[in-house]
Amino acid sequence: MVRPREIGRSLSLFGARTPTLPPATHTNSYALGGREVLLVEPATPYADEQRAWIEWARSLPSAGRTPVAILATHHHVDHVGGVDVLTRELDLPLWAHAETARRLEAPVARRLEDGEEVILEGPATERWRVLHTPGHAPGHVCLWNEDDRALVVGDMVASVGTILIDPVDGDMRAYIEQLERLAALDARVALPAHGDPIDDPAALFVRYVAHRKMREAKVLAAIAKRGPSACTAEEVLPDAYDDVSAGVWPIALLSLEAHLKKLVDEGRVRAKDARYSAPS
Repeated sequence: MVRPREIGRSLSLFGARTPTLPPATHTNSYALGGREVLLVEPATPYADEQRAWIEWARSLPSAGRTPVAILATHHHVDHVGGVDVLTRELDLPLWAHAETARRLEAPVARRLEDGEEVILEGPATERWRVLHTPGHAPGHVCLWNEDDRALVVGDMVASVGTILIDPVDGDMRAYIEQLERLAALDARVALPAHGDPIDDPAALFVRYVAHRKMREAKVLAAIAKRGPSACTAEEVLPDAYDDVSAGVWPIALLSLEAHLKKLVDEGRVRAKDARYSAPS
């Protein structure tokens, strides 16, 4: 992995090793801005990677770029594992959505809201609009630069691996709605937390939505074939995920439970005592 990686006139990427889900092994952080710089994702909990991250951040002023804050797209450990060390060592404030702030022990200096602008002064002023995109996590945010049509997407999509919607703090219905919202932006490039920058991201957002709807149809078919008999999520799993290796079924079960919760909320599946059936 080349790091840091310059991917624009005022945009650089630094991938750091994190305890993320395979096949991903790293989380991307981004430096946005030509003079005032916003550092996105204080990700790594590992001391050697934190030292490299701090060295990267401290090298930016030599190019006329001064970090002004650190932003977390959401609260998962592979995105905020270094938040305490990195904010302290760099003496920078942390910015995040209020729902993320509720889930962190680190103080959040600026609580971001949907639609507000982050303005970074420089040779060309950059305006990054905050988009609150819950679904993967309650406080997940993306950043949208309409002038450059660039979109920081956190964990909404990835170019390596897939995105888990965990029923503990995820919401499948909200996730699909926000993917459709992002697709409508018609971005030129998406900057994910995992993998390379994504060209033609609108097409990828559409594919993600189609994939989730395909999986939902398989869940419904698996329940319907049992007729009036109720079944557990574990019993639905082999039919709903018959196209993936059984080795990933433990992770797939979490997404399945998120799909089931959505279908129950919509009245398309009945639930009682952790067993599911088609509505009568």
